[in-house]
Amino acid sequence: MAAPSNRQNQRPFHTKRHRALFLDTAPGTLSVWRCTGRYNLPFVKIGRKVRYRRTDLVAWLEKRTRETGATA
Repeated sequence: MAAPSNRQNQRPFHTKRHRALFLDTAPGTLSVWRCTGRYNLPFVKIGRKVRYRRTDLVAWLEKRTRETGATA
């Protein structure tokens, strides 16, 4: 599967496939995280479609950045 192009990265909303590539995880993993509430990963519902903002994912990753091995 190819990485999203620069043009795709400039769009405000992306599919779970594109965001899964960004997070280096499987698209289904994003669905599990969203449905189980395992992680507070922001998303937008548009009808039946689920979209993720790149800016939200970057902020989410920043909050998860750790200086040590502590997980708390």
